[in-house]
Amino acid sequence: QVQLVESGGGLVQPGESLSLSCAASGTIFSLNTMGWYRQAPGKQRELVAAITSSGSTNYTDSVKGRFTISRGNAKNTVFLQMNSLKSEDTAVYYCYALRLTTSWGNTNKYDYWGQGTQVTVSS
Repeated sequence: QVQLVESGGGLVQPGESLSLSCAASGTIFSLNTMGWYRQAPGKQRELVAAITSSGSTNYTDSVKGRFTISRGNAKNTVFLQMNSLKSEDTAVYYCYALRLTTSWGNTNKYDYWGQGTQVTVSS
């Protein structure tokens, strides 16, 4: 019953900054990994950044040094600070969460997705 809700998208000029937020609502349980994907017109959805419950992070090369992912004090909240935005960053950004459970030696994966928020970088 996890629901992910994004906020913070909008229109900005190149070089400006934008911050995205995602909060999980509904049934609360451990979300091992949270992150952000994006999909631009005519392109495949790609991972932008991810963060584990312990704080380990991973970024796609194109955003390294510009974007920062973090989790709030409430671990089922994730943020994406986007600085020095470029037109190439224009896309719909989707919040993502992964829950892992293990039973009888098998690991089960459960994926959750937000509805997406539009980020447009244009002059």
